[in-house]
Amino acid sequence: MPQIQLPIFPSSSTPITNELAFEEREGIVWYFNGHLPVFSHPVEDIGSFRFFISQLIANGNASQSEIARAFGVPLVSVKRACKKLREQGAAGFFQTPKPQQGHKLTGPRIEEVQGMLDAGMEVPAIGAQLGVLPNTIHKAIRAGGLKKKSVGRPIPSAVDEASSQGERSIADGEAAMGVGTTRSMERVAAALGALEQAETRFERADDVPNGGVLCALAALLGLGLLSYAQSHFSAPKGFYPMESIFLLLAYLALGRVPSLEQLRYRSPGEWGKLLGLDRIPEVKTLRDKIGVLADDPERTARWSGDLAKEWMAQDVEAAGVLLIDGHVRVYHGEATKLPRRYISRERLCLRGTTDYWVNALDGAPFFCVSKAVDAGLQKTLEEEIVPRLLADIPGQPTPEELAAEPLRHCFTLIFDREGYSPDLFKRLKTQRIAILTYHKHPGPDWAPGEFAPQMLTHPNGETSTLQLAERGTRLSNGLWVREIRSLSSSGHQTAILSTDYCGQLGRSAAAMFARWNQENFFKYMREHYGLDRLIEYGVSPLLETTRLVNPDWRSLESQVRRTAAELSRARATFAAHTLGAQESEPETAARHEEKKGAALNLIQNKQSQLDSLKNRRKATPKHVELKDFAPEQRVAQLRGGRKHFIDTIKLIAYRAETALVQLARETLRRHDDARSFLRGLFASSINLRPDPARKELCVEIHGQTNPIHDATLEVMCTELNATEVYYPGTDLRVFYRPIRSSVFPRGQDV
Repeated sequence: MPQIQLPIFPSSSTPITNELAFEEREGIVWYFNGHLPVFSHPVEDIGSFRFFISQLIANGNASQSEIARAFGVPLVSVKRACKKLREQGAAGFFQTPKPQQGHKLTGPRIEEVQGMLDAGMEVPAIGAQLGVLPNTIHKAIRAGGLKKKSVGRPIPSAVDEASSQGERSIADGEAAMGVGTTRSMERVAAALGALEQAETRFERADDVPNGGVLCALAALLGLGLLSYAQSHFSAPKGFYPMESIFLLLAYLALGRVPSLEQLRYRSPGEWGKLLGLDRIPEVKTLRDKIGVLADDPERTARWSGDLAKEWMAQDVEAAGVLLIDGHVRVYHGEATKLPRRYISRERLCLRGTTDYWVNALDGAPFFCVSKAVDAGLQKTLEEEIVPRLLADIPGQPTPEELAAEPLRHCFTLIFDREGYSPDLFKRLKTQRIAILTYHKHPGPDWAPGEFAPQMLTHPNGETSTLQLAERGTRLSNGLWVREIRSLSSSGHQTAILSTDYCGQLGRSAAAMFARWNQENFFKYMREHYGLDRLIEYGVSPLLETTRLVNPDWRSLESQVRRTAAELSRARATFAAHTLGAQESEPETAARHEEKKGAALNLIQNKQSQLDSLKNRRKATPKHVELKDFAPEQRVAQLRGGRKHFIDTIKLIAYRAETALVQLARETLRRHDDARSFLRGLFASSINLRPDPARKELCVEIHGQTNPIHDATLEVMCTELNATEVYYPGTDLRVFYRPIRSSVFPRGQDV
């Protein structure tokens, strides 16, 4: 039988914070403050466990994320325990759950349902109207208690009956103003300037494809999709409300529509039903509206900056340790010749634009800095990323607190060897910013006896054990740093440098190895969200003061390398000309001397050419400003305003999906299946059941691929209904209801 997910209680002592720890001894979990025991409970007593951890959080002894990492439980479960303590007190953890009472069809209710069936109503509509699960009615029909009337194709009523997908397809095709334009009077009014925007009005509809994206509505709104739209953007009068454009782009990202062009092959009327409109804009119209919103790059930058600040404020702890890495978007077009850069995943030097991303340890993105001309991670970090983080990250220590604690830092940055620079480390330390990176010149291996096993808790709550050792290391500029090494089973040692002098050894190592979460983020976004796709064609000029590699210097550099290679081959040929003992005849010796002399002359000529080229290269500046380029050598940058706008919405969609992943993992036994489950959910069809009288919009979600996913969907719907979200532009509160119930008991881990 499926089991409830339990916390992890290792037998050895495990730290929760610097002052708190816990340990399991003979089936009893003991909690310690320092070396003194403060509480205990049996391993199987989950109620006492939840009660105690919620007290720790309520009293400020530990944070929710520290509890989740220490015990390996989902963060949302910790939040539920805290909510129960606030609302029900200690008694709430020890109450016996009341058995759930299912709906029963007896007496008058049977007659009422039979009457609706005789009238030709469908089972889902009956269930929605009476508050009875459709499965219950189906069971009664199979048992013979109810009889479903066999009728032909129903004629939908404009008020009571929902339209089928086939009926909507016929109606959309017959629309006078084009496919799906069934609200023609409002469109005429908008064209004449008499309509500010169309009303968001939902209609009863069955089998709306891709309707599962509505499950992400609460997360999208909570992450600020529309929070700053009115303050940063404005749109002229027209049929489509500005909010509908933001929602549509987010839905398309979640629905895995790879590009705007692909909308030409999707049903515009069906997507419009998810927005409360008759259809979505045609591709050209949608591009025009995106242009109105996004063609001001500075406005888009302010909007994305405000969102990044809000995300950091929502999770102050996550904003304290950040991953920094570059991602190259390869460009194969011919509009401009972008500078080449090395692409590690392709193992080639290709033209492209570099984006430097700032992510949390779990891979959640905050923002990125795009560089058409890449000055490198070190320069971008100092000139653009660090000043922004110093201004945006909340909860940083005050100057007085920093002065009182010389080893304290504001936040920690984690990057790979591209950012390795002792001088950079020293400058960041002066600003009280800690770093974590790989040692570029680690030196000889340490003795295996120095390493000891350490339990690491990773950002996703999983734990692992690594062999770790630590020393103090003096870098080339005299800066003393911590050097942490990890010993693998094959004997390989990975060296890590850190200027976080107070952090725990295991926590620093886990944070460094969490860098792979950012690589996984890049891979997932490229595959599922089209991160590298162009949004618009065209280029924009670079600043005249932009410094680039001098084309003349680059040409000389190429000649130097080619000549040096030719010189090496000539020297190898000269060394290969040796006279054997059997070749002592005068004629043979004379030919040998002639070849030897020719090879020597070639070496001397190549050496002379190489020296001349090196002198010319030395006299030629390596970098010059763009204004000094010849007209045929000038480069431009790709237009980035619309790309930045669309990518920001994709980040919101990715974060919304991640929030739903946390809900799904509460019931899915295999946590890696959560994103696959959500991709299937977003592609699911739904039934829309608006009720203006009760101010409700019921979203009935069709069954998933298996009972496990049905059970997960039921739990998710319960959580989503608790958010009490209202659809933007309406007064309708959104409710979610799965059409097909699960065979698994509620509250069980599947």
